[in-house]
Amino acid sequence: MTTALVWFRRDLRLADNPALDAARHAHEHVVPVYIDAPDEEAPWAPGAASRWWLHHALVALDADLRKRGIALHVARGDSLATLRWLARATGASAVYWNRLYEPAIVARDRHIKASLAEDGLDVHSSKAFVLFEPWEIETGQGDPYRVFTPFWRNARARLEPRPPLPAPRKLAGVGIDGGLSIDDLGLLPRIPWDEGMRKAWTPGEAGAHEALDDFLDAAVAKYPGDRDRPDRPATSRLSPHLHFGEIGPMQVAWALHERTQAGASATWRDGSESFLRELGWREFSQHLLYHFPHMPERNLNPKFDTFPWARKNRRVLERWRRGRTGIPIVDAGMRELWVTGTMHNRVRMLVASLLTKNLGQHWLHGARWFWDTLVDADLANNAQGWQWTAGTGVDAAPYFRIFNPVTQGEKFDPDGAYVRTWVRELADVPAKLIHRPWTDPAILARTGYPGPIVDLADSRGDALAKYQSLPKA
Repeated sequence: MTTALVWFRRDLRLADNPALDAARHAHEHVVPVYIDAPDEEAPWAPGAASRWWLHHALVALDADLRKRGIALHVARGDSLATLRWLARATGASAVYWNRLYEPAIVARDRHIKASLAEDGLDVHSSKAFVLFEPWEIETGQGDPYRVFTPFWRNARARLEPRPPLPAPRKLAGVGIDGGLSIDDLGLLPRIPWDEGMRKAWTPGEAGAHEALDDFLDAAVAKYPGDRDRPDRPATSRLSPHLHFGEIGPMQVAWALHERTQAGASATWRDGSESFLRELGWREFSQHLLYHFPHMPERNLNPKFDTFPWARKNRRVLERWRRGRTGIPIVDAGMRELWVTGTMHNRVRMLVASLLTKNLGQHWLHGARWFWDTLVDADLANNAQGWQWTAGTGVDAAPYFRIFNPVTQGEKFDPDGAYVRTWVRELADVPAKLIHRPWTDPAILARTGYPGPIVDLADSRGDALAKYQSLPKA
């Protein structure tokens, strides 16, 4: 009877898990393993909010495995050494995992795969985190795409959603001593600052499917018009579930396809296509990171290497982080982030634009803060998103797109409901003033809310002058 190790990483699910599915069909026994090795992801080891989510996702995965007859083996330390030890201890002849695309992990996995093969083990890796491998979508010249629209046109034409692989009903394992408990990993905060995240989220595979079902039932039809409205429950809330692999992008694509084929309305189909395009942005980010591994640290557009960013200003950064900029919709977003570990995507663009363009701070300062505070902190999405707003990416916002957070707030939060939820001191300010409270000094005096950290018009002019001074090519 043969045994295989299944190395779980960010594929914390049982359904549609290609590595698990292949292992259980080829071997009588499987040993599910999770190895905590954050140093191997340096310099982008998971942040505090991600570790919080990971703890609860592992608890959920272990519970699901135990229902099927086995438990998750939890370890900490060097991944290669741990896998080698487990192979000897269990008599495993093979190791299975699903691929990831961060540069540090790609390099590590190549080394581990070669080393285990030299030991005589069969090593198998599978696609589970993306719809297409980064080398599967390329231009007619064989190059990676650098612009989203042609990338997605190519990918969308080739996308063929398939039914998900079923979760196993029963699994046979091998008894093994020496594992850690999930609590032993110390992923939860020592000071309990996570109450807001506990109220906002249900990590785990079941929580992912509940979020997907809620979105399909209640929000898809209105998605094209409402997805930019932070005052409405119009988004899928799937991003952390996708990041930790509690649900895969193909499962989401299939769910959209299945309902479309079942006779959904034209409005629903339009919403489905709009949401699928947003999945395409996630896909594009993963492909960019694979082909341009310096993306999290350096400008994708090298002409920005000489851009005159302002000197790092700790006071400015602290006001921005704590939601005390005096710009209500920006402060609402930063406070939502601090409490829940997430922020509406439209608001993410606004807070990033203010930091990089109005305040002149380097995009890396914002990317690092998001990395530590987002439950869905994903290296590819985070870096691509910040570079898009800053204008430094391969497919970036035009330099002259400097979001005005006042007019954006008035357009996408017209009644001020989002601001009132998170900026409680402005709760009774009338809608016509809630996005510009400084125009009535009595409001600031009465509420203690700060005045704007920067003059939006003047700082926009300064930013435009800097961008226009860059080389044209």
